[in-house]
Amino acid sequence: MGVEGIGASVVRKEDRRFITGKGRYVDDIKLVGLTHAHFIRSPHAHARVKSIDSSAAMKMPGVVGVLTGREIVDDKIGNLICGWAITSKDGSPMKMGAWPAMAPETVRFVGQAVAVVIAETKNQAKDAAEAVVVNYEELPAAADIRAAIKPGAPQLHPEAPGNVIYDWAIGDEAAVKDAFGKAANVVSLELTNNRLVPNAMEPRAAIAEYNAAEEHFTLYTTSQNPHVARLVLSAFYNIAQEHKLRVVAPDVGGGFGSKIYIYPEEMVALWASKKVGRPVKWTGDRTEAFLTDAHGRDHISKAEMAFDKDNKILGLRVKTHANLGAYMSLFSSAVPTYLYATLLSGQYNIPAIHAEVITVYTNTTPVDAYRGAGRPEASFLLERLMETAARQLKVDPAELRRKNFITQFPHQTPVIMAYDIGDFGASLDAAMKAIDYAGFPARKAKARSEGKLRGIGLSCYIEACGIAPSKAVGSLGAGVGLWESAEIRVNPVGTIEVLTGSHSHGQGHETTFAQLIAERLGVPISQVQIVHGDTDKVQFGMGTYGSRSIAVGGTAIVKAMEKVEAKAKKLAGHLLEASESDIVIENGEFKVAGTDKSIALPMLALAAYTAHNLPDGMEPGLKETAFYDPTNFTFPAGAYICELEVDAGTGKTSFVNFVAADDFGRLINPMIVEGQVHGGLAQGIGQALLEGAVYDSSGQLVTASFMDYTMPRADDLPSFKLSHTPTLCPGNPLGVKGCGEAGAIGASAAVINAITDAIGNNKLEMPATPDRVWHAIHGNA
Repeated sequence: MGVEGIGASVVRKEDRRFITGKGRYVDDIKLVGLTHAHFIRSPHAHARVKSIDSSAAMKMPGVVGVLTGREIVDDKIGNLICGWAITSKDGSPMKMGAWPAMAPETVRFVGQAVAVVIAETKNQAKDAAEAVVVNYEELPAAADIRAAIKPGAPQLHPEAPGNVIYDWAIGDEAAVKDAFGKAANVVSLELTNNRLVPNAMEPRAAIAEYNAAEEHFTLYTTSQNPHVARLVLSAFYNIAQEHKLRVVAPDVGGGFGSKIYIYPEEMVALWASKKVGRPVKWTGDRTEAFLTDAHGRDHISKAEMAFDKDNKILGLRVKTHANLGAYMSLFSSAVPTYLYATLLSGQYNIPAIHAEVITVYTNTTPVDAYRGAGRPEASFLLERLMETAARQLKVDPAELRRKNFITQFPHQTPVIMAYDIGDFGASLDAAMKAIDYAGFPARKAKARSEGKLRGIGLSCYIEACGIAPSKAVGSLGAGVGLWESAEIRVNPVGTIEVLTGSHSHGQGHETTFAQLIAERLGVPISQVQIVHGDTDKVQFGMGTYGSRSIAVGGTAIVKAMEKVEAKAKKLAGHLLEASESDIVIENGEFKVAGTDKSIALPMLALAAYTAHNLPDGMEPGLKETAFYDPTNFTFPAGAYICELEVDAGTGKTSFVNFVAADDFGRLINPMIVEGQVHGGLAQGIGQALLEGAVYDSSGQLVTASFMDYTMPRADDLPSFKLSHTPTLCPGNPLGVKGCGEAGAIGASAAVINAITDAIGNNKLEMPATPDRVWHAIHGNA
């Protein structure tokens, strides 16, 4: 309805304050009496804390206190938890080791906090931290999966013998064995999905304030889900009763999953604010972000695919070891299981699938969901395997995929997921046309004649978003429901407030959600205010992750709007002396169809609040709430094709073209969708070519700064060609699917497939740095 409703590329409302420096982030918040925290962190990957001497630090200028891990344990502050219970295939529960907010006895990764200095200024806290003497007894470390599972490896937690957290499986092992027994061809592949550091633009931060008179805490934090943070802090960590704790997440500068979790620093800040009787602030620096923000990925897998004589897939067998780091983070257990293995069917009709996932503790930073969260790992494995199969079977990669596409919906996969709708062939056709796939052999031959190595690579991904329904995820071990809430307030003058449990950290919610209102009421989006991120203002909600905001949060808004409209139409009919069934909404007015009788929204709202002339039995006001629990996941999908050249002399990769054809269902704001895809593609390409967290054998993170961890820059990326082949999701009234993670899910495989095509060597791991590619070209990868 109008130029600002669904489908309009409206400029983001929130960008005005961001680009003029008027955003309000945690670090911008000033409180009276504010103190500053600096954490003393272990330089060792594995060690016992023998003693901590803070006597010299306590005498330094501005120092308010030095608090230790022993003190926080003695005060009965709870350990950090993992909120998704996974059961091993033998029926035993996962082995969750104790993770105190500060280590009282044993540190298990470099950067783990053992104490905190509270001082009047940040620099005073840093200086005093240098004077704290910590005596460590260094212990042997296991810094990667192979080191952690080998016989005699150092044990991280007594609860987890052999450092194994769980050995989980999904699918029908017998059916897969039978499929492989009938196979005409079997394709196998071993690969690593490299560890990544999220590197959100805004580092994590927390400010905690304790009001002794009311025994009430307030936490300002960089969170993607403030209500979940409050729930966990109160119910499990013994910080405060839920009604005595307010959590506020103001503007958040990027998250990519890394700000879903409750971290030790937030717990310590809250606890310390009561201990010292002053507000406590901590803002992480970039080194702390590298060392302590939850990392992503880090899988080692072996995959085998069985084909019949006609190149139809018969079965898939996967065994994955996943590194969860030193402790189990909040949703870490779900990432390599229900967010990974359940997507191993991809876009393909695979009759039998079996996957085994073994998760492992190592002396490294904890690993959890990072943009895509399990879906990129599944897509990379499957699409590398399909490309490898095409080469082994000597068939065109596009046609092998097309031959095995799912074409009838709904489709039940062998690994839980029930795809509701899609058109995978349409996305592949669009991508092939955009890149002139048919003309590639000629381009490759021309490049070869000029001494260049040119390759093309495909990736056909699918993801599951808007994880739900709550009953289903609860049966799989989730500790919370995954619904969303919304409240619509039409104020007496006709302005509208939308209170949502979703939270934005760069996705453009303040614009997109306002467009939903503009579509329904025909009002300008300037008349709509989106309120989120404050547990004292907004009803309980589940936050933002997993590309759920528009599919789940947006639908909750629509459900609340439907209630508002129903009441408004009843009131309008009463005031206009017409049947409410004859009332239509056009351009902010409630009209009697076929007449010139109408009442503008502001006048209608005022009538609702003055309550001078309401229908019998109608309550005053115009405000409604809705909770929405989806009936199924949504399933965005698409096809990406990458064309590139490799310099044989240096191993450097240069992009020629990159096309993406996605099915996100209905697009609310195509411009915002395009920006989301661009960002995801940049992260997927970054993983493929540049990024990788590297630990040495002692557990030191050797890529702990931007000097060593290579982030993609503008000149590393191609100009993307995007298109859309939408099928409307039948599971929600908007027909939307989610778009935030797609680029990161599909891009990496397309790039690696293209490089291996160019160099003629299928053995290439990520990141495909020039050095690694050069060695692959010259036969010693």
